[in-house]
Amino acid sequence: MSDTAKWYVVHTYSGYENKVRETILRVVENRGLQDVIQDVQIPTERVLEKNEKGEEKEVDRKIFPGYVLVKMILSEDGNNNDNSWYIVRNTRGVTGFVGPGGKAVPLSDEEVERFGVTETQTVSEFSYSYKVGDEVRITAGAMAGFVGEVKAIDTVAGTVDVSVSMFGRETLATLDVSQVEVSADV
Repeated sequence: MSDTAKWYVVHTYSGYENKVRETILRVVENRGLQDVIQDVQIPTERVLEKNEKGEEKEVDRKIFPGYVLVKMILSEDGNNNDNSWYIVRNTRGVTGFVGPGGKAVPLSDEEVERFGVTETQTVSEFSYSYKVGDEVRITAGAMAGFVGEVKAIDTVAGTVDVSVSMFGRETLATLDVSQVEVSADV
């Protein structure tokens, strides 16, 4: 196992690219694997498209539909909880790594540059003062005033999953990080 993260290409079902990216990033956040799986990208390009009315609109179009790029330290040993190959390969929507016989082969520096991959920060750009397991109050939206427990935080999407008790049963609500706060009376 190398200690240097490299870019690998992962093949996905068509239309699953965003879901695969979100799932991998959520697993990385929940398991604290930011040092092992460092970035996940879907190469896109900005293009002008016309709608039915003839109006032009800028949209992001996938350059390689069905593929996701993952920057990681490839590990195929150890238990499956911290095995980067296993985590990525067994993500729902992933059909395998691109390489001979499905073996993960890193991209060369030239290929990374040619694909237009830029380093991104997958660390939170959102500010919040709670962590998984904390009791919080929902401050906005249809569930404002409810108190619940933080079950997961998605720092990439800026969302938090909060379990609240409604009608005698637990309900999971996905909210914007700004809609939740730790309250002194919680």
